[in-house]
Amino acid sequence: MSLASSLGTAQGIFRNTGQQTSVLTTNIANDGNENYVRRQAVVTNTVYGATMVQNERSQQMALLRQFSSATSQQSSQSTLLEGLETISSALGGNDYELSTSTYLANLQSSLQSFAAAPGEYALASTVVTDAIDVANSLNNATASTQQLRADTDAQIAEQVESLNKLLAEFKTVNDSVIRLTATGGEPSDYLDRRDTLVKEISGIVGVSINMRENSDMVLYTSDGTTLFETDPREVTFDRKYNYDASVTGNSIYIDGTPVRAGVGGNTDGQGTLSALVQLRDVIAPTFQVQLDEVARGLIEAFAETDPSGGQPDAPGLFTWSGGTTLTSGTVEPGLAAKIVVNDAVRSDAGGDPTLIRDGGINGTDYVHNTAGASGYTDLINTYVDAMSADRDFSADADLTTTTSLLSFASDSIGWLEEYRSTATSAGDNKSALYERTYQTYSSKTAVSLDEELSLLLDVEQSYKAAAKLVSTIDEMLEAVLQMAG
Repeated sequence: MSLASSLGTAQGIFRNTGQQTSVLTTNIANDGNENYVRRQAVVTNTVYGATMVQNERSQQMALLRQFSSATSQQSSQSTLLEGLETISSALGGNDYELSTSTYLANLQSSLQSFAAAPGEYALASTVVTDAIDVANSLNNATASTQQLRADTDAQIAEQVESLNKLLAEFKTVNDSVIRLTATGGEPSDYLDRRDTLVKEISGIVGVSINMRENSDMVLYTSDGTTLFETDPREVTFDRKYNYDASVTGNSIYIDGTPVRAGVGGNTDGQGTLSALVQLRDVIAPTFQVQLDEVARGLIEAFAETDPSGGQPDAPGLFTWSGGTTLTSGTVEPGLAAKIVVNDAVRSDAGGDPTLIRDGGINGTDYVHNTAGASGYTDLINTYVDAMSADRDFSADADLTTTTSLLSFASDSIGWLEEYRSTATSAGDNKSALYERTYQTYSSKTAVSLDEELSLLLDVEQSYKAAAKLVSTIDEMLEAVLQMAG
């Protein structure tokens, strides 16, 4: 090997080690950055025998697809569980001490106590107080349910806005990747940002990834709707600010296709949007129907009858604003928000609690205890029996259609608890899947500080070897010059 070729070799080593060092120090600087994909400086030989350094990015597209899918599932499940926890909290948490079912049990108990001592005014007042608690529980549960729907609608609007912004940025980044790839540039930074955007988008809506020429990426939703292809597709949503039982929320549209609500406690939805739609349009409305059916059952169970049969049944202990008749087995939307205890039995409104014993809330035609006997119990016992008697309920409540009022209210809590229990178990499983997928993805793409420092030592040895070669060449040239005189 001539001195000139040796010097060229040393220069090549310096150039390559410089580039390798730059890549390694960049990797080290991004240790712990989960959105950075490790680069590797690979020394290759050209067809002419020269060496050069090429930067290779530790891209794992298959793992990215799996990671984005796990992100979508975990995001959807956690959003669903959060909504269910909100409903549960409004009912008193795990013990459901604020639920209508709990207050109904108290009302039945106070009625039985009143039946045992019908002449006690204080016991009649206790029945009215417990009835007020029942009505308030239905009012409050309805308000919480509709507030959940309104809050969910607001979250949908925020998520749609975020999704549109992410897709707009995705276009800018994707265009840069295509341009740099086609022209032989270095697109690694843009590829990192694009992968980050994919992960953020997949948290909002399920994503399917397709690759085309020059690293062009196309995104579809998990249901097959085009989300991004050269340009982002339009995601639209019109928010509603006020909700009650009669209001239906607007659909979310991606490229003209509505976003489907997830199904079940172990939701099959992907991304927060599907879970939010499930909460707003499936779970909350079904629970509202259950509340409305409990309210209807209460009004029917405590309705006053004319002993002579000459007058139609009329609302008794419980009544509601906006109507006078109900149809058995048919939902009256929003009834749980309107139900109240009749002023005629409320002492704070000038009423008489003993009308529960005697009848006559709706006038003299409805009086049963015409003799005014203090030991009269027939009407009280009728109400106690009515709470335990089977009656028809709407199938829209997703519960047994023929059962007692007390059982129906209890089954409603069971329905919610089963939903929440299933969602909790599924949430644990999907979180574990997300963590495993994240760890696998990170092990292939993230920076290992120990590995980078080890490689840096190897590069240092190459640099030292080149420096030694230059030193030797210098000594040889000096000897040649001395010989030349």
